[in-house]
Amino acid sequence: MISVQGLSKSYGKHRALDGLDLEVKPGEVFGYLGPNGAGKTTTIRLLLDLIRPSSGHAEVLGLDAHADSLEIRRRVGYMPGELALYEKMTGAELLKFLGRLRGPKPPSRSKELSDAMGAQLDRPIGTLSKGNKQKIGLIQAMMHDPELLILDEPTSGLDPLVQHTVHGLLAQSKAEGRTVFLSSHALSEVEAIADRIAIIKDGSLAAVEDVQEMKARAVRRIEVRFARPVTKIAFEGLNGVDDVQITDVGATFSVTGSVDHLIKAISSFEVTGIVTHEPDLEEIFLHYYGDGA
Repeated sequence: MISVQGLSKSYGKHRALDGLDLEVKPGEVFGYLGPNGAGKTTTIRLLLDLIRPSSGHAEVLGLDAHADSLEIRRRVGYMPGELALYEKMTGAELLKFLGRLRGPKPPSRSKELSDAMGAQLDRPIGTLSKGNKQKIGLIQAMMHDPELLILDEPTSGLDPLVQHTVHGLLAQSKAEGRTVFLSSHALSEVEAIADRIAIIKDGSLAAVEDVQEMKARAVRRIEVRFARPVTKIAFEGLNGVDDVQITDVGATFSVTGSVDHLIKAISSFEVTGIVTHEPDLEEIFLHYYGDGA
């Protein structure tokens, strides 16, 4: 759905993007992560031909990002990070206007999305809060059921309940075979819905990871309570098990990868309880790439 080779963008001496190579597969939710100023928005603007690259090449939907930009934009749903709307229009008027430009998708889809997010459509957009403007931006990007959604910081300014709703809508798009390219500076933003993530730093790609594989490699903390005291020697040398700490009532273990060896070892004792602390994506990221990344 997206293919980028050697994509670079410079503004004078400032290198905003430096030799980016990236592939996004059909039907996946792809998280594009990095701190503010890392090059996320620059990448998206290059994909949509809103700016031109200094070097390199990009394809979207198998089409050339520059030569076929009008066809690409017809088939893509886009929400920019810096959202600009016609503020004298009401939300309903804007969506109707954009619906006429988009073509024959029935207006029931925009109403369905509006109801799901609780959007205020009867007031001039200029009088709305950032969160309510953000809802309208999301509706206009999704209401024509595009093949590819490109969303730049889509849940910025939304309350947690609406964020959860948006994540559900994106999961639904994926289930229908659509592709989502989601830019965010927050790791927690994409943890629940992304299949893969790319991490960009200072205009360069730091890593591309499968989220589930990344979690499987991560260190998790397991607490086990035993009916009677145990000794540390019973758990020495177990594959993938480190940092064994024995307490009066049980033991804690750091486990990387499969827990099979640990489970077999503790089954030799009478176990009264197990608690597993699964790491979130931010903990994994800091573990592999360090605080400085």
